[in-house]
Amino acid sequence: MRAGALTSAGAALILLGACTSTTPNATPASAIIQIGVDLPLTGAEAPAAVPALNGIRFYVDKHPTISGFQVQLKTTDDARGGKPSPELGAANVQSFVADTNMVAMLGPFDASVARREIPIANGADLAMVTPATSSPCLTRDVFVPALLNPAYTPISCKTAGLPPASELRPKHVNNFFRLTATDELQGAAAADYAYARFHVLRAAVISDHEAYGQGLVDAFSARLQRMGGTVVGHLDIDPRLPDATAFLKAAKADGAQAVYFGGVSGDHECTIRAQMKSIFDSGEATPFLAGDGVAQDPGCVKDAGDNAQGIYATVPIVDADSSLVAADTIRAFRAAYGNVRDYGPYTLLAYDATAILYSAIRQAIAAAGGSKPARAGVIAQLVATTGYPGVTGFIGFDALGDTTNRQISIFEATGSDPRAPWRLAATIDYSSGLPY
Repeated sequence: MRAGALTSAGAALILLGACTSTTPNATPASAIIQIGVDLPLTGAEAPAAVPALNGIRFYVDKHPTISGFQVQLKTTDDARGGKPSPELGAANVQSFVADTNMVAMLGPFDASVARREIPIANGADLAMVTPATSSPCLTRDVFVPALLNPAYTPISCKTAGLPPASELRPKHVNNFFRLTATDELQGAAAADYAYARFHVLRAAVISDHEAYGQGLVDAFSARLQRMGGTVVGHLDIDPRLPDATAFLKAAKADGAQAVYFGGVSGDHECTIRAQMKSIFDSGEATPFLAGDGVAQDPGCVKDAGDNAQGIYATVPIVDADSSLVAADTIRAFRAAYGNVRDYGPYTLLAYDATAILYSAIRQAIAAAGGSKPARAGVIAQLVATTGYPGVTGFIGFDALGDTTNRQISIFEATGSDPRAPWRLAATIDYSSGLPY
């Protein structure tokens, strides 16, 4: 879903002070609190993960201590061979739990890595707070709720081929907290937007037949049907041969007003949008909707060619750039980090994740009478987090560890230039009530 490159920092641990001149050995261990950070800092996801790390560092730079304890970041790279590695992530977390000064961690970035890391951290009472990862099965046993499945029965994580959350927690308590909404809300938000903005009542859906894409399609389809709409056709496409021409012609004949795609754009699936041009009215007249596997991808715009306008894609995070509350923090960040690539969609979510973790550690210290807190004490304070005033909104966690600030941002491609930034088209907010 994210692509790019960065000079390798290797898989070794990098011990980072809190941006002071003090070296790690200058402060006694009893006065140090360490926070682990595990992100894919090299390879394809580095352009998104490194700006997230910058958000973490920026917060720590401004807050080098917590209740008198010096904060140190212990940062690891979980990428290997250009991709996030669950095995490497697991090894990194093993190193965290072995460190007696480590009270909690930030990360990871990817669901596959999280599935390997959560059991290790859970067994050691190590809290995990992540600015990313939206797979429902990291926090619950249901992949798609009944009201977001066209068959109106729940789809379990096991049925979707994913381990359920209950099997990831050997201690049977939650230690994993995230600031992103979950994937099924992306499909629902796309349906809500298509219905409200374009008055879509008949749509065709295409999936890449992977669990992620199928879940998006199911949620979109069920939500559209609940609003009185109809799905006129469903195609599971072979990503290696993304030719949907015959299906699109049949969908047009059945009155489709839009096409929804569940999957990622890495295998040139956005050529489907180019294929639509000769069949449907072009541009916004026939929207092409998708999830964060497509959003803001210049490769998708390139593959769509001169029919790129009218592509809309959801992302299960708050768009900080559109928030007045975040404006001062963004300006301060850009003053401290001069390169435009230093800032990204996850920078301020990572900043808020760090702030929330600080707050939990501070409260755990107070509960411990001013002593260094036990890891379980940090988890207990995260569980109790509600209405925290972050720069990305008021944030809390439900009983499963999911954010209660459930906003879905919808971006649109602005034309056929792959270099052009996508524009925020709308925000769908499910914070006050879920669409199921």
